[in-house]
Amino acid sequence: MESRAGADGSGPGRAVAVLVLVAVGAAVPLFGPSPALHGTGEADVPGTGGIALLRTVLFAALSIPVGELFVRRMARSVPGAPAAVPRGWSTAANSVGFVAALALASVVATGNLVPGALADIDVGGLYDSRDGKLALLEVNAFLAAALCAASGRPGTQVWPLAAVIVAEALRAHPTTEHSPLIGSGLTLVHLVCASLWAGGLLYVLRVLRLWPRAEAGAALLGRYARVAAVLLAAVTATGVCSSLRRMPPETVLEQLTDTAYGRVLLAKVILMAGVAVLALWARIRLARAKDPLTACSPARAEVYALGVVVAVSGLLTALPVPIRW
Repeated sequence: MESRAGADGSGPGRAVAVLVLVAVGAAVPLFGPSPALHGTGEADVPGTGGIALLRTVLFAALSIPVGELFVRRMARSVPGAPAAVPRGWSTAANSVGFVAALALASVVATGNLVPGALADIDVGGLYDSRDGKLALLEVNAFLAAALCAASGRPGTQVWPLAAVIVAEALRAHPTTEHSPLIGSGLTLVHLVCASLWAGGLLYVLRVLRLWPRAEAGAALLGRYARVAAVLLAAVTATGVCSSLRRMPPETVLEQLTDTAYGRVLLAKVILMAGVAVLALWARIRLARAKDPLTACSPARAEVYALGVVVAVSGLLTALPVPIRW
């Protein structure tokens, strides 16, 4: 047991690493806008940091239940798998998502400005705009997902979670945009695959802590790894296509350094490259190591890095979209 604990990297060191990465993840959207906007000539809209933080929380809250549903279904098909599974975090995650969506709806209700008082919030006005209706849909969907997760049939939360993803995909591409349905389709696939990847890996690692048999644990990790390779390819492809729609090929290099959106996007690309290396390292260990579960160490680092990617993604959604030159 001691050797397995050492291989898994348990102990105070891991706890400290988690706390540091959580702090970094929270700091990225909260303090990211000012450095990203510095020297670009773009305006720093009041409340950008707070909105970015709320979107980070919303994305994380979405990933956790989606990943749990995905991996629980996968775990049931593993031969000889123990019956024990970790307690779900879906109810708590959906509740947090509800609070974040409610706060974002209040911003929409004040004309996309951070409300200074409750009197500034025009709740009825949400029904008069497309963004307001989508914000209300996300609030109601997270609430429904939390109730489903707490019920005797947690699998039913898949439908309200799907509504959140659809609403977020539509919100990201207003009707004034060029070919908004294409953009929404790309964002939809991107969100689904990213949620399955990040949330799924988190739950796989939680499951492996309860499964003492290396055979079942290695089988589950192997099945997840095969699906994750496809998810990574889909996330990369949709991310590249979405970026090129907003930054035409001939302007990409210039906008990556001269616009806030481009700078944060570049940071996300670098982080994703690091995540891909960690994922490859875990797959190599899984295939070649005497104890396949030693792959948990790079996989754990991968899920921490994905948390930072989620924070950067939250910041990216709050920054001004680059101009199509």
